[in-house]
This record gives sequence, C-alpha cells and structure tokens, in this order.
Amino acid sequence: MALAGATGAPSTKPSVTARKERGSATAGRLGSPVRRNLPVYLAISPFYVLFAVFGVFPVVFSLYLSFQDWDGIGTMRFVGWQQYDWLLHDSVFWKSILNTFEIWFLSTVPMLFLALVIAFLLNSQIRYSMAYRVAYFIPNVTSMVAMTIVFGSVFAQAGLGNSLLKAVGLGEFGWMTSAWGVKVSLAIMIIWRWTGYNALIFLAGLQAIPAELYEAARVDGASSRQTLFRVILPQLRPVVLFTVITSSINGLQIFTESQVLFQSSNGYSTGGPGQEGMTIVLYLWQKAFGDHQFGYGAAIGWALFVIVAVFAAINWRLVARFGEDRPATSRRGRFNRAR
Repeated sequence: MALAGATGAPSTKPSVTARKERGSATAGRLGSPVRRNLPVYLAISPFYVLFAVFGVFPVVFSLYLSFQDWDGIGTMRFVGWQQYDWLLHDSVFWKSILNTFEIWFLSTVPMLFLALVIAFLLNSQIRYSMAYRVAYFIPNVTSMVAMTIVFGSVFAQAGLGNSLLKAVGLGEFGWMTSAWGVKVSLAIMIIWRWTGYNALIFLAGLQAIPAELYEAARVDGASSRQTLFRVILPQLRPVVLFTVITSSINGLQIFTESQVLFQSSNGYSTGGPGQEGMTIVLYLWQKAFGDHQFGYGAAIGWALFVIVAVFAAINWRLVARFGEDRPATSRRGRFNRAR
C-alpha cells in the first residue's frame, strides 16, 4: 500500500521494447500483402513490360523524333518546330487530309446506315440468323491485302464492275482513273469490310432494349416511325456513339486499301492518278519509309493524332446530344418513350 501510495497508480504506458515489437508486427502486416501477392504481380508483369517496350516507348520516341531530322541510319539533328512548320505549308499533306475526309464521308455514312438495316433484319425472327451473322462478320477477319487485290480486278477498266454497268446500259466508269472513281472504289472496300462488324454491334444494342418499351409504345398508339425515333434510336444512343467514334477513327487511318490498290511495280504508292487516293497514313508511310524522312513522318503522325482527337470530340458532342429526352406527341396524344 505504501508503495502504491508512493508511486501512485500503476503505469499503463507500454514499455519501449513492447512498442518496438508492436511496430515491427505492424510493418510486417503492411508488407505482407505485397510479399503474399508477389507471384501474382510477377505473373502479370510480362504484359506491362511488353506494353512499355512496344507501346509507351514508341509513342514517346515518336514525339521526340518529330523534332529531329533523321534518315533512320545517320545521326539525328535537332530542328525544333521546323518539321511542323513544313507540315503547315505542305500542299500534299493538306490534300491527303481532304482526300481522307472525303473517303470517310463516302464510306462511313452508308456503312452505318446499312449496318443498322442489317441489324434490324437480324433482330427479327428469321431462319438461319446465326449463319447470317457469321457471314456478315467474315469480311472483318479476312485479309485486307488479299481482298484489295480482288477488288483491284473488279475495279479494273475491263473488270467485273464495268461489265455489270454495261450490262444494265450505264456505260463504263473510271473506277481507278478518275478522281471520284478512286474515292468511291476505296469507300466500297471500307463499306464491305466494316458493315458486318457494325451490324453485329447494333444487333447487340437492339437485343438489350427491354420489351416493355415496345409494349408501352404500342399501348400509347405510337406509329412505327415514332417507335423508331422515340424508343429505338434513343436507347441505341450509346451504341451509335461507339460505332460513330470507332468508324471515325478507323476512317481517318485508311492505309492498306489505298497502298495496295495503287501500288506501283517498285512497291511505291502515290495514291493513284492525281494523288486522289493519298490518305494521311499513306503519306506518313511514303515520307517515313519511302523518302526516309522519319522525323517528318513522326510529325505527320502527331498531326494525325490531333486531327483524330478533335474529330472524335466533335462526333462525341453531336451524337451525345442526339436522342435526349424531350416531350413528344403521338397521333392520339402525348407519347412518352418510356413508362
């Protein structure tokens, strides 16, 4: 009692040794998840290593290369913004941009329309729908180089295309000799390749629309046109946004079709007569791997990145505003697209 009275209440503070032991245990618990999951990290590390080597590094190096003058073998010479200044005054580069947008418009608009029509047909109760889906997707997985060679035979002056036109009394068309013939030929190949792919994307969106919305539209007396524009298309807005963005990105990177279709005997392609088939990526390839101006080619690549980003943002804004909820009136009264 005297001892307790002299020293007061027993101390509850842990000793120095106890605090050290507790700190070591806490550190061990904090470090244990890393050590415990180390095999998992090692298992997934090859992807990140390969992505860093073949994905991140080329992008960063291309940006560095766009400020250099380099032929691929000799010593690099820093030129600053000179490559981009040349780009702004390069008439062929601006022509390639115009050609790319014209081909994109001739291909993307009909392609998405046809894809939507095919998706509606596949969504209906027809026999052998699975076989049709496989058939429509085959062009997307077929070698584009091989099919471009086939299309080259079709679009030749004495090819199947002009034979069909003459059979119906329309005469010959300069598929590969006239300015618009070149663009139409490239657009047809793009439509053939990507229509089935986008049709399956639209089909997935159509099958995700609840059946209750169709029932509500019929009960409210909506016509087929109102059902399409007030129910189906607004519900498909995310799918339409996806297809428009991806089609825009793919359409602005046209290369294989133009390069193979108008390839000369020495493997060099100038985009056909009058460079009407010269696209941005084809011009990039021509300057970098044809003329060995890798710095200028890198500058073209980054200019294409800016164009694609701006164009995708514009499409995003336009499509995202489409189909927003707004009051509508059917023939018999107010019609809400969802109940």
